[in-house]
Amino acid sequence: MTALQLAAAIKQKKISVTEAVNEYIEVIEKNDKRINAFTSLSKEHAMCRAEEVQTRIDKGEEISPLAGVPIALKDNISVKGLETTCASKMLKGYKPVFDATVTEKMESAGLIIIGKNNMDEFALGGSSETGAFGPVHNPWDLDRVAGGSSGGSAAAVAAGEAPISLGSDTGGSIRQPCAFCGVTGIKPTYGSVSRYGVVAFASSLDQAGPVGQDIDDCATLLSIISGKDGKDSACIMEKPFEFDNAANANMKGVKIGLPVNFLSYGIDDDVKNAVIAAAKEFEAAGAVIEEFEMPLMEYLIPTYYIIGSAEVSSNLAKYDGIKYGYRSPNAKTLSEVYRLSRSEGFGMEVKRRVMLGSFVLSSGYYDAYYKKALQARALIKDTYQKLFEKYDLILTPVAPTTAYKIGENIGDPIKMYMGDIYTVSINLAGIPAASIPCGFDKQGLPIGVEIIADAFCENKMINASRVYQSRTDFHKMKPGK
Repeated sequence: MTALQLAAAIKQKKISVTEAVNEYIEVIEKNDKRINAFTSLSKEHAMCRAEEVQTRIDKGEEISPLAGVPIALKDNISVKGLETTCASKMLKGYKPVFDATVTEKMESAGLIIIGKNNMDEFALGGSSETGAFGPVHNPWDLDRVAGGSSGGSAAAVAAGEAPISLGSDTGGSIRQPCAFCGVTGIKPTYGSVSRYGVVAFASSLDQAGPVGQDIDDCATLLSIISGKDGKDSACIMEKPFEFDNAANANMKGVKIGLPVNFLSYGIDDDVKNAVIAAAKEFEAAGAVIEEFEMPLMEYLIPTYYIIGSAEVSSNLAKYDGIKYGYRSPNAKTLSEVYRLSRSEGFGMEVKRRVMLGSFVLSSGYYDAYYKKALQARALIKDTYQKLFEKYDLILTPVAPTTAYKIGENIGDPIKMYMGDIYTVSINLAGIPAASIPCGFDKQGLPIGVEIIADAFCENKMINASRVYQSRTDFHKMKPGK
């Protein structure tokens, strides 16, 4: 069942909240040794919450459309009293003393947190291979990556270990694993969902978002977690999103832009053909498809990695072995505490990006790199504003390839970074995008297509996704079936 179908069954008393939670925990305990989508389970917490929510439902309270549904959280989202490690040795044993705002909103809506999802360490990576808990395996082919950094969140939903999950997206970290695992995900507009309690990677790019089996599940969860929060000054949305329950019958008059240079080179033929087929499906539903050249394409990756690395260098400076986090037992002096704690507590990808960020922020290179990247970001944002004066939506691939073998690219950071070419500009511009399944390659691996809208125009994006999913069955396909 989808999350909404499960919630309806709970409301109709076809299944109890406790039974639903138990079933998912049993599936996780049986299957997750192969997939490694979870860093921890919270059985006691979940069962206590299940009883509380069941009591409220029995009293006839209207809690939310997802009341009683189990949910998994990426391991960088704080839950009071539950270990939050960001898949890093640096935070092993850390238990937050407060809830993230999204956690508070989900628990208030009656969702049951059943565990924390595996990820790339501190969300730095695109394959969920860099974390201290080992790689997440793709449920469609266990020898392949699940994508990253929210690989555990996507793999858990794809494998039936959770009906819905919550990830975070800094440069494609929800959308790319959703494409690799054949599920649906949304990166919301920057400022629509509070970042309070979500451990920071790059503060001007991070945004929490839903992962589900279809767009309706994702839209419902997004309406729960969105809205203003006084604890996050960047969260500027006054009210939560409200989405219509039904899609329009067609997309007549909707103008969709298709960037042809995204489909010109460096992309697998199967992925390219699936995206073109998706465009034709929208055309058959009444939309007008128009090809265009995406400007500034060669600047997207360097701009993102300069800004992202600069911000992560600053955000991770607090993990020094003094106040909290890992402290090296080999350190004898203050300088050794700093040096050994960070060198032993952080993995290679974290060190690489911290060093790059420190370099571009240093006095001799700030103007040459970081300042230039900020100027390029302004141009990228301006480009999207002009495009949305012409188009209602933009359609692109999510990734140039389908899921690759575990270990295949981990030693080539440039190749890994180039895998983000279609997703990073969305975070730089602060606009929303959805990843929805649109086909399979010759090896039977899922392919995703990205639907991009202007800031705070999630309704257009979600309606288009609903129309597409009402006309296709790719999102209903399951691994091994």
